[in-house]
Amino acid sequence: MDYSKLIDDEIWRFIRETDAHYPPDAVNRTVAEQRQVYDTMCRAFFAGYPDGLNVRDDAIDGIPIRLYEPAKPKGTVVYFHGGGFVVGGLDSHDDVCAEISDQTGLRVVSVDYRLCPEHPHPAAFEDAVTAVLYASQVWDEPLVLAGDSAGGNLTAAVCHTLRGSVQIAGQVLIYPGLGGDMTKGSYIDHANAPMLTMDDLKFYSAIRFETPPNAPDPTAAPLEDTDFSDLPPTVSITAQCDPLADDGMTYRDAILAAGGKAVWFNEAGLVHGYLRARHQSDRARRSFARIVDQITMLAQGEWHH
Repeated sequence: MDYSKLIDDEIWRFIRETDAHYPPDAVNRTVAEQRQVYDTMCRAFFAGYPDGLNVRDDAIDGIPIRLYEPAKPKGTVVYFHGGGFVVGGLDSHDDVCAEISDQTGLRVVSVDYRLCPEHPHPAAFEDAVTAVLYASQVWDEPLVLAGDSAGGNLTAAVCHTLRGSVQIAGQVLIYPGLGGDMTKGSYIDHANAPMLTMDDLKFYSAIRFETPPNAPDPTAAPLEDTDFSDLPPTVSITAQCDPLADDGMTYRDAILAAGGKAVWFNEAGLVHGYLRARHQSDRARRSFARIVDQITMLAQGEWHH
C-alpha cells in the first residue's frame, strides 16, 4: 500500500509527532511504563477545556469516571477510551471528551475501565456494563454510547448485551475493533499501516485474555454474535489507512441485514488514532465534526441516513 499517496502532509506530521514520543525500547518496557509513555504522548496533544464546562472526577461502584457537563445537559454520552485494553484512561482522552460535551450540549461520562493484563477479559466489559446501567438509572434519556478503538468494541458489546433492557438512543463507534476476519480485506491491505499494524493487533488480542478463547464470545468480539437485531441506531466511523477499517463496514452490513439502522463512514487518508490530530489536520477536523454531528443526531432521536 502506497501511503505516500493516501496520507497528506498534515497527517504525516501527526504520525511523526506521535512516533517522537515513543522511545525505541517502548515495546520492551513494562506495561506500567508503556502506559506512562502513552499518557505522556496523549497529553502532548491536549487542547485544553472549552470555557464554561464543569469537569469533575467521581466513581461508579469503584470504577473511576470523569464527568463533563455543560450548563444544561440535554442528555448523556457514556464514552469508552481506546488503547488496546492495555493503555489509556481518563487523562488520555480528556480533551476529546470535553469537546464532545461542549459541542453536543450533552453530559459526557468517561469510564476508566480496568485494563489488561492485570484484569483480563471480561473485566473491562463488566465495568462498561456497570457504567451504562448506572447512567441509565441516574440521568434522564437520551443516552448515547460512544468509544474509539477498544472503546468502540466495548460500546458495541454493551449494546448487544443490554438491548431490550436499557433504552439506548444510539451508538457511535470510532475506528472500532469488533473481531472481524483477520485473513482478508483491510486486515491484509493495511497490515503495515502507520499507527496500527497487524502485529499490534495480535499483541493486544493475546494479552487481553487469560486463556485463549475457544468459542465465539460477542462480549469480546461483537461480530461473533449470531443476532444483530434490535440494536440501537449505529454509526461506525473508521480510518481508511487502518487494518480495522472493514470492521465498521461488516458491522453495518450485519445490522442492516437484521432490519436495523446503521451507517458506515470510512475517512479517506486517515489513520488509527486520528482523534488526537483534530486540531492539526483538516481531514481529522472534519471527521471529528462528523462524530459530534452523529452523536447530536442520535441524542435528538433523529436518523438522517
